Amino acid sequence: MRASLIQIAVSEDESVGSRRKRAAALVREQAGSADLVVLPELWTTGAFAYEQFGAEAEPLRGPTYEAMAEAAADAGVWLHAGSIPERDAEGALYNTSLVFTPSGEPAASYRKIHRFGFDKGEAVLMGAGRELVTVRLPSTTLGLATCYDLRFPELFRGLVDRGAEVLVIPAGWPERRRGHWTLLARARAVENQAFVLACGTAGTHAGVPQAGHSIVVDPWGEVLAEAGAGEEVLRVSFDAGKVGVTREQFPALKDRVLGVEAPRR
Repeated sequence: MRASLIQIAVSEDESVGSRRKRAAALVREQAGSADLVVLPELWTTGAFAYEQFGAEAEPLRGPTYEAMAEAAADAGVWLHAGSIPERDAEGALYNTSLVFTPSGEPAASYRKIHRFGFDKGEAVLMGAGRELVTVRLPSTTLGLATCYDLRFPELFRGLVDRGAEVLVIPAGWPERRRGHWTLLARARAVENQAFVLACGTAGTHAGVPQAGHSIVVDPWGEVLAEAGAGEEVLRVSFDAGKVGVTREQFPALKDRVLGVEAPRR
């Protein structure tokens, strides 16, 4: 599988419409060189631009949905279009990820379960998702998570129980905790014997410098590719079949004891 992680920057001087056009162009540029393309979390607004969430929220099938569906079809790629601030029919906000097939059809959406901010920001402005989401591709199954979710290993165990072999994590992770970003990405890969594709943002969101350093980790915890701090398209090729081989050669998941969905011998 060939993957491109688009580590886009969010500039406060750029309109949402301009960001959409730029992201769509970057997706189209991956045509012929990628099977899967991933964008970061809340790239239309900035993950820390809390005051913009309400003003820039859109329905699930709004302008960003339409632009990304078209870009996926034009490029002929599976597209994880990162996440958007979604406003549902009742007016509630969610941090929602969108996934499209290579023909531009909707494959899945995922509302972020763990909201960051403790007693402010996303944690109080947005509702919490309730469902674990996986997406079946021809050669593997994706498990979806978003940014702060990375700190909660039980979510990823649930995704593995549902067949996930490649864990895709768009994020707006701050630079001051970049060490945690790399550490947790590798931990989630090792403990679940899965690939991790973690796509972050560059630049500064509402005064918060972003970590960048998008990363791809294999089921043994080896880093296959890592971006720098600035805008970049991180490209990597990997054999999704390595997940099955790893789990067979070192069957640690079979020794799970806790968890109602744990596989049994």
